[in-house]
Amino acid sequence: MKEVRFHNSLTGNKEIFSPEFPDKVRVYSCGPTVYNFAHLGNLRAFLFVDLLRRSLIAFGYKPDMTMNITDIDDKIIRESIASGKTIQEFTAPWVKAFQEDLESLNIQKLEHYPKATDSIPSMVEIVKHLQSRDLVYEKDGSLYYSISKFKDYGKLSKIDVSGMKSGTRYDTDEYEKDDVRDFVLWKFPKQEGEPSWETEIGSGRPGWHLECSAMIRDVYGSGVDIHTGGVDLTFPHHENEIAQSEGAYPNENFVKYWLHSEHLLVNGEKMAKSKGNFFTLRDLTKEGADLRHIRFLLIAAHYRSKLNFTKDRLEEAEQSVSRIQNCVNRLLEADSKSGSASINSNIQIPEWDEFLDSLADDLNISKFLASVFETVKETNQALDQGSISEEGISKRLELFRKIDSILGILSFELKEEVLDSEIDEMVRQRQEARQNKNFAEADRLRDKLNELGIILEDTKEGLRWKRK
Repeated sequence: MKEVRFHNSLTGNKEIFSPEFPDKVRVYSCGPTVYNFAHLGNLRAFLFVDLLRRSLIAFGYKPDMTMNITDIDDKIIRESIASGKTIQEFTAPWVKAFQEDLESLNIQKLEHYPKATDSIPSMVEIVKHLQSRDLVYEKDGSLYYSISKFKDYGKLSKIDVSGMKSGTRYDTDEYEKDDVRDFVLWKFPKQEGEPSWETEIGSGRPGWHLECSAMIRDVYGSGVDIHTGGVDLTFPHHENEIAQSEGAYPNENFVKYWLHSEHLLVNGEKMAKSKGNFFTLRDLTKEGADLRHIRFLLIAAHYRSKLNFTKDRLEEAEQSVSRIQNCVNRLLEADSKSGSASINSNIQIPEWDEFLDSLADDLNISKFLASVFETVKETNQALDQGSISEEGISKRLELFRKIDSILGILSFELKEEVLDSEIDEMVRQRQEARQNKNFAEADRLRDKLNELGIILEDTKEGLRWKRK
């Protein structure tokens, strides 16, 4: 099995990956808080998980992966009460939207998608273990973790706890980076209509940090090989997960490798709902963006590098995808014309193992893509010169299928060229549907045109179209 190295946030070093069970690599990833549509920054983190999964499979491992769904926290409670809905009623459409986004971006389905509200008994059990080790105190009916009593607090984030004033607390689920305070484990209900559970540790509901520790335990029984999340979750969320899990079960190894993905930026600033500078998948597709181009853009930069999103970058992604797809199309056309290619081939087929070497180096997607585009260049030259045999064409197609097992952006079906007159008619029908307020039909035709690679443009002379 290939030697793989990952940058472990816990040690700050690249380390050889050595899971406990290669045929069951346990990976836990922080998923969405379901109160709105995921923005592209969230989706970049989810696509990083997809790249990790696809790479592990290519390396010969069998992953057993989990992404949680946070369906209770301060924001969800506030919004659900305002809307007059139960937690389940409020979160259900957002869970569905999250699942639709994953499918739209060709993100492979994971083995587990637990909801926080299904793990309340495990949360209570963790708190009881923490209480037995004198790591918990009560204040006004709520239970808090006393971080000064956990000697390893700060080992992941390298946060300085020396200046912390003992006993200062945070009740909210999220707080500012570098603000070190005891965090809430179990919240006493403070307003009418706030969801709560009657348990052995009192009436209330869990703090956000407790949820992931419990869901990991529910799915895997103990810890995991890899834990992923956005870099902004390193502190306080992941630091608090360690404190909870290792504080409650000190003889178990909670997480061996921590992998953190960097922010997506917009004009140099972190994309966030709180800043109002975010795009959703639906925002971009309404403007005619192709899902494959969005996917490529979000995975084409190394996961530990910031990525600045601009419309120009999206156009560059479109050109990159088209360049690879056009090469594949040429191979498919040549493959369909059996006997027309040269019998003598002087083109070497790159070894797939060389591509995997890049990914084995902490998922170095940039180096992987450099090899892909070099292969595209060599393949086009060989097709131009007629110096590739039928066997060579088949082998190149198989190589591109393996490449796409990582990228997830290509089509291997030859499509018949659609006549201009047929496109004119579809555009006319879409305009007519919009005028008649038949928006479902208009959207269907828009999606069909998008699949055919047609871009619609409003000009002074009216609506025009062009091929991508």
